[in-house]
Amino acid sequence: MSAPPIVEFRAVAKRFGEGPLVLDGVSFGAQRGDFVSIIGPSGCGKSTLLRLLAGLSPITAGELRVEGRTPEAAATDIAFVFQEPTLLPWLNVAHNVEIPQKLRGVPATERSATSHRVLDLVRLGEKARAYPRQLSGGQKMRVSIARALALAPKILLLDEPFGALDEMTRERLNEELLAIRQQEAWTAFFVTHSVAEAVFLSNRILVMSANPGRLHTEIAVPLPYPRTLETRLSPAFHELVARTSRLLRSVADGAA
Repeated sequence: MSAPPIVEFRAVAKRFGEGPLVLDGVSFGAQRGDFVSIIGPSGCGKSTLLRLLAGLSPITAGELRVEGRTPEAAATDIAFVFQEPTLLPWLNVAHNVEIPQKLRGVPATERSATSHRVLDLVRLGEKARAYPRQLSGGQKMRVSIARALALAPKILLLDEPFGALDEMTRERLNEELLAIRQQEAWTAFFVTHSVAEAVFLSNRILVMSANPGRLHTEIAVPLPYPRTLETRLSPAFHELVARTSRLLRSVADGAA
């Protein structure tokens, strides 16, 4: 028998106030250990989907379960990495990483040990005493990821975390993120506008259509892990990027 999904959307709809539907009839499940990327045209509800999963906004209709619980009930198992690092400039790196643990009442000694462990994990251990102004854009995002990992999540939500970075930094962070996942074994939901990034990271890609946001197509990514520079150079990678890009273009143009 197959394991029950760790996350399950069943005909989920979302509207804000009296406005139009942002999401409508979204149904899919994710298994433990999946890396699910979500792509689609602007305004299709990708970020809203993550916010529903994080319990930051209630669903309007349907059912959403995380290990059989509501997202609100499962909140301690979920961590969110937003588009911007949102680091507090008056705190050093280690203390920025400790913030979510402090809010949960974790003792100072334990917070400090966890902070240093996850900073080593994202290769920033030597920057623990630095301040955000002393970091590059890529380093700030690694601190944001470390802050999320300090909560030992079962599910990690990432909303375009690398979108503002240059291509080389972005590719390196993609590789580092997968290396961390090999050690930490969380389930990931990753929103991106980059098809190549989605193909490189994921074992599944959800393609959304807009007005309102619906799940249009799911694409399996059979490329083996671990993924490296050689993965990016392989014909299979390029073929899948091209096929996904064509599909995304047709969805955006309303031709599919």
